[in-house]
Amino acid sequence: MNQLQEIDQLRQQLHHHNHLYYVLHAPVVTDQEFDHLMHRLQDLEALHPEAFDPNSPTQRVGSDLSNEFQTVAHRRPMLSLANTYNREEVSDFYHRVSEGLQGEPFEVCCEMKYDGLSISLHYEGGRLVRAVTRGDGTQGDDVTDNVRTIRSIPLVLPEGGGWPDEFEIRGEVLLPWDNFERLNAQRQAAGEPLFANPRNAASGTLKSKNSAVVAQRGLDAYLYYLLGDGIPGESHYERLQTAARWGFKVGPQTRLCHSLQDIYDYIDHWDTERSQLPVATDGIVIKVDNLRQQRSLGLTAKSPRWAIAYKFQAEQAETILRLVSYQVGRTGAVTPVANMDPVQLAGTTVRRATLNNEDFIRSFDLHLGDHVLVEKGGEIIPKIVGVNTDARDESLGEPVAFITHCPECGAQLVRYEGEAAHYCPNDTACPPQLKGRIEHFISRKAMNIDSLGPETVDQYFRTGLIRDVADLYDIRLAQIAGANREREKSARKIIQSIEDSRQVPFERVLYALGIRFVGEIAAKALARYFKSVDALQTATTEQLLQVNGIGAVIAQSVIAWFANVQNQWLLERLRQHGLQFELNDDELAAHSDRLQGKTIVISGVFTHHSRDEYKALIERHGGKNVGSISGKTSYLLAGANMGPAKLEKAQKLGVSIISEEDFLQMIE
Repeated sequence: MNQLQEIDQLRQQLHHHNHLYYVLHAPVVTDQEFDHLMHRLQDLEALHPEAFDPNSPTQRVGSDLSNEFQTVAHRRPMLSLANTYNREEVSDFYHRVSEGLQGEPFEVCCEMKYDGLSISLHYEGGRLVRAVTRGDGTQGDDVTDNVRTIRSIPLVLPEGGGWPDEFEIRGEVLLPWDNFERLNAQRQAAGEPLFANPRNAASGTLKSKNSAVVAQRGLDAYLYYLLGDGIPGESHYERLQTAARWGFKVGPQTRLCHSLQDIYDYIDHWDTERSQLPVATDGIVIKVDNLRQQRSLGLTAKSPRWAIAYKFQAEQAETILRLVSYQVGRTGAVTPVANMDPVQLAGTTVRRATLNNEDFIRSFDLHLGDHVLVEKGGEIIPKIVGVNTDARDESLGEPVAFITHCPECGAQLVRYEGEAAHYCPNDTACPPQLKGRIEHFISRKAMNIDSLGPETVDQYFRTGLIRDVADLYDIRLAQIAGANREREKSARKIIQSIEDSRQVPFERVLYALGIRFVGEIAAKALARYFKSVDALQTATTEQLLQVNGIGAVIAQSVIAWFANVQNQWLLERLRQHGLQFELNDDELAAHSDRLQGKTIVISGVFTHHSRDEYKALIERHGGKNVGSISGKTSYLLAGANMGPAKLEKAQKLGVSIISEEDFLQMIE
């Protein structure tokens, strides 16, 4: 795999993990593993600026937005923090701050990093008027009704507290360990799936449509950031004490540090003592204390320069490996799973851990009966990180041998060149792959059949109602409304949502088909280049390689998919059901080559369209969005309040600076 192919693969992986984390609240990798993938992608994109994509995961932060709630724009963006996992990077941050302040003395406020869901609370006249989730940083979901049930959040502030008429306070909504264990015990007794960790439970609870359920589960909240005019003091630490006097729950572990050694001492103390806290934490937040100095240091596009998050190393425990089982995913990837003696880890009982792939198993020379070290990084999905070979009894256990055939359908597994995973090639008949393809097909970025969920898909699949995505369009109301039509309301929503999906544009239909290695971006590029499924179906490898961002691996996968007779039959059935298999006249008319070969940087605030809409317009007319100015930049699209650094660099390099009106005239 070359570096450009790796970039495309990393983007697809990170988009998938973002969706699992922020939308489904079901992450399958640790924060550290996610950050490693992100850093690798950032490094590769720096080496290959020609591969810039405005939709790359490096160009945005994740989102927890949901269609179930009203979306509200944040008055002030809720940025994410840069993460670090070692003292050297903490030291680098400390010295960057010192340089940025030109040697001016500064203090640092250290706080616990609570592992929950970020929330923004707005107060007017001393009363809570709105609670908004972080969302994508610029807008979030209005969850005010649910937040009102959290007893540690004051609904009305005490008289005479000196609070301003309007202000915002931010913090973290979380589920204490005791309530988490009680909730999972109740779910286990009811035969319901368990929450992986308190963070998932808090997210799922706060997004519940039933406020009574939220009240019963016992959410808590810690607040850590006051914003607004008229708030006394220029010290962040002092403002936290002020918030506490107003009745807000502020972490008592917060400490003002005067040196780098003070920070190290704080880290060392809480690295062990955090296990005694009543709530889950995954690190420490380090902030410059003086607000004037914060403003002086400023922000990047995604995070403040005056703060950083130090993540604790994952907790480990030793247990015994008893059995290795295997799971088959949507793409056919086969994942080995370690089944172990129960062990307490990060507040929960662990019995299973991922083994990733055959190479991973071989790297540890795993034997059944081995004493293995298990880690639960980010308190999410456990995995084996080592083996205590001194405790191995060679006479008891056998070396773990990776299976050769699919545990679900019996097909012989294959391993593609450059891939670490084994795959079941039987993608037209293997049950987990069939279900996974249906779940992918109905997902929001694909066909957006939002009234269906994985549980319903599984039920329909087990009863034989659907076996592939085309069967969705054969579902009738009477089949799913229940014997006494007790589910008629939800059934009508499902039928309507399926009907609406017939209007989903071609590029998303192509993505929804689930062709291996064809992610959202690749599907968009293929749809815009070939303009119809008929043209794509007959394309040669050479023609596919002409498409920007399409390499040999994707090209071969596309050709193999369309050559499969069962896929051809599936396409014909979907065509008969009226799905969009070509760009319509409006879409074709909306595209042009007016910006072909042009690279454009966007900066500032605009009147006629949002920044994202301008990025889409640039792509639609053949141009390329880039994030930073260089000698190769064709234009700087400048809006109001644009960054002075970009303006200065554009002028220095002789880059043409165009206004919003200039740009619209160019494309129209």
